[in-house]
Amino acid sequence: MDVRVQESGFDFGAEAAAFAAGRRDAGAVVTFTGIVRDDGGDLREMLIEHYPGMTERAITAIAGEAATRWALDGVLVIHRHGRMTPGEMIMMVATAARHRADAFAAAEFLMDYLKSRAPFWKKEITAHGAAWVAATVSDEAALGRW
Repeated sequence: MDVRVQESGFDFGAEAAAFAAGRRDAGAVVTFTGIVRDDGGDLREMLIEHYPGMTERAITAIAGEAATRWALDGVLVIHRHGRMTPGEMIMMVATAARHRADAFAAAEFLMDYLKSRAPFWKKEITAHGAAWVAATVSDEAALGRW
């Protein structure tokens, strides 16, 4: 299990290749990356804050839960903090499992948790000012299936 909370960007292709390299235990690797989205066309940047130590422990705990709920051979979670502009990658999840159903389910579980429960605070800075991002009804509903 590899959980990283970092300010610097990451190379999705290199991370995915390294995660999958040499795997003989898994028949499936699922990857996902989240990107800063500019819905209104005026987003200048997103600021993501967190409490070091607490955030890593929380994500490691949920990754451990995923590993006990599904037959996983590997988990990678990278989540950035700091200032990001539209189009930049915020996070990445990768799961490896003997069978694809476990890899997909675990990846979705992790993504839903990261979106709604991981201890990050997001602020959008636009031409009109700044506002903290609240959880959406659909993000909260997604957790209900787990």
